[in-house]
Amino acid sequence: MSTDYQQAREALGLSLRELRLTAPGGRLTGELLAERLGSNWTKSKVSKLENGRQTATADELQAWAEATGHPEARDGLLAQLRSFESHIRSWRRQLASGHRPVQEAITAEHDRTRVLTIWENVLVPGMLQTADYARHVLTRHANLMQSPRDTEDAVRTRIRRQEGLYEPGRKYRILIWEGAIHSLVCPPSVLAAQLDRLASVIGLDTLELGIVPFTASLEIYPGNGFWIYDERRVVVEDWHAELWLDDTDSIATYLRVWNMLRKSAVYGTDAQNLITRVQRSVCPH
Repeated sequence: MSTDYQQAREALGLSLRELRLTAPGGRLTGELLAERLGSNWTKSKVSKLENGRQTATADELQAWAEATGHPEARDGLLAQLRSFESHIRSWRRQLASGHRPVQEAITAEHDRTRVLTIWENVLVPGMLQTADYARHVLTRHANLMQSPRDTEDAVRTRIRRQEGLYEPGRKYRILIWEGAIHSLVCPPSVLAAQLDRLASVIGLDTLELGIVPFTASLEIYPGNGFWIYDERRVVVEDWHAELWLDDTDSIATYLRVWNMLRKSAVYGTDAQNLITRVQRSVCPH
């Protein structure tokens, strides 16, 4: 968990404590506030929220404001929550209504972006996925997160996003670790078709596609996948959450990483040959 995130969570906790201590009818104890809030609340939960050891939901913040006699504080509390959740977006919260809303949020970022810079080390990037490949990837993620199943809607949203590859004025700078094109996150026949798709887009004037081979000498190890949107935002994906980073220092760091990895990549015919070799190993007959 980032220091900035924890500091923001602690600041929200201080705001909650202030509301409890300045209740119009007199200072509330944590136990009394928990009783007012209902059966799902305990004195321990009140303490964890006030000390930044737990993050309140939007509904919990609204209930807190009302229970402490400060309903007017609700909007301010929600603004505080949004300010740091925009940086760390837990999958549990994002996937509460399924994968389609997540895909739509990403599409909104894509729509306002002219240059998208991507590093992917474990999967073929969504911008280049076939529908069958995307279906298997999203199904596995839904299984892991035990989230609502809206796979087909999510697949359609992801595939529609690829229309940007054919729009003049856009640029996609995509680097892929060779391991990503070996990964059997789907049946071999689906991966073979996905590799066909990957080879077919090499040469598009909107796309700079490089693959970093296993045998390449590396200036930096191939860590987490990330997406840089017009050098104004970086999105980094992890198991528990996505990180949305807007500060200039973080953006500069990820750009340096991408440029270091780029030096190890192969392009054009060399990339196509590498894809073909992997495809033969997936479907040798």
